[in-house]
Amino acid sequence: MFTGIVEELGIVRSINRLSYGAFVFVECHMILDDLKIGDSVSVNGVCQTVVKLENNGFAVDVSQETIDISTFKYLETGLKVNLERAMKANGRFGGHIVLGHVDGTGKFIKKINQGVFELYYFSTPDEIARYMIFKGSICVDGISLTIASLEDNVFSVAVIPQTSASTNLSQLKCGDYINLESDIFAKYIEKFVSKSDNTTEKITYDYLKEHGFM
Repeated sequence: MFTGIVEELGIVRSINRLSYGAFVFVECHMILDDLKIGDSVSVNGVCQTVVKLENNGFAVDVSQETIDISTFKYLETGLKVNLERAMKANGRFGGHIVLGHVDGTGKFIKKINQGVFELYYFSTPDEIARYMIFKGSICVDGISLTIASLEDNVFSVAVIPQTSASTNLSQLKCGDYINLESDIFAKYIEKFVSKSDNTTEKITYDYLKEHGFM
């Protein structure tokens, strides 16, 4: 599990396209101090397992399924990627619960300077937008962000200078794709209130409304 607080910007140094997917080496330094083979690392929001360690980075085996559903299909050497190690049980919870299981991709539309911060606008598919709410959490390329506005399939997030400087957001160009992971709690709630999925039929929309949850 991750929190969406990016620890370091890594650089994709090599990509080996293989029958099962790809073998990718990422150059980094800071997160290597306690990284081990078998550890999980979020790479642009995608949970990956370290399969090789060197003194200047790590390598991961990327499945074809991951490539199909994420921006890994657009990976190029030299690309900067957001990195985060898995959360420690005794660590601070700075962002929100991020699993590293990307729901799909969205597209960067534009950014508007608001003085101290910038508003970034993204489009998102229907299947992801359904789990988004105003002021709710969204993970964009592994970054925990708060939804500042939401209209149909377009949402915005307010990005402070610290976030811009420590992530790859500032490098986005109009039309670039980004990884999106919606809030896991929204998915659980949907399952609990869905009569088709709720075999016990004890928790329904009417039940929650009657007891003051809705």
